[in-house]
Amino acid sequence: MEQNYFQNSGQYFRSEQSIAQTMSAVMKQVYMKMFLALLVTGFVSMWAAGSEMFLTTLFANSWGIWVLMGVEVLLVIAISGAINKLSSAMATALFFLFAIVNGLSLAPIFLIYTGESIASTFFITAATFGAMSIYGYFTNSDLSKFGSIMVMALIGLIICSVVNIFMKSETMYWIISGAGVLIFVGLTAWDTQKIKQMALTMPNATDGRLATIGALSLYLDFINLFLYLLRFLGDRK
Repeated sequence: MEQNYFQNSGQYFRSEQSIAQTMSAVMKQVYMKMFLALLVTGFVSMWAAGSEMFLTTLFANSWGIWVLMGVEVLLVIAISGAINKLSSAMATALFFLFAIVNGLSLAPIFLIYTGESIASTFFITAATFGAMSIYGYFTNSDLSKFGSIMVMALIGLIICSVVNIFMKSETMYWIISGAGVLIFVGLTAWDTQKIKQMALTMPNATDGRLATIGALSLYLDFINLFLYLLRFLGDRK
């Protein structure tokens, strides 16, 4: 009986150890894919900002930026909605295609803000994102209710942003900007915890698709946090 006890304890320990190793491996993949996607976006954006042909084409056609934004939305929907039907390689390819398209759509910020303020805002964003992601990973608090509130707040933020396109209220602009910072700070912590929990419970967590959808979520949190912070910290040319 004592021997069986130690055998069962050993199996339990190995099982717990295996789960921890799987979770660690998935989170490493998530952060690596997200980091590479940010690099891709940054290089593409800087290239596009320095390409006279691209900028001329973009600004000569009023619908150019809307096409890029539409492609981004379609890619997010395709990756999120069909993640279980896509192969790991295809999901990763679509994710990096999204990073490229997003880099093209972000090129105008290099024409609006100074390079120094963009760089400093990026590092501030990285520090803020890192702190909140660490909190989301290690906290024992359940952030699911908090996350649901953040999602509803995000929907409200999108509606207000669309309305303000027509209102063109500067006061509303700054309220939206401040709310955007707070919302994506909160979403960073919640998304990190959600990805960690999925890595713990999904039997096929190591096939790469979870890492891709997780990287996409955190990538979007980072980019949006950066853009909202840039409104406050960016020095205009």
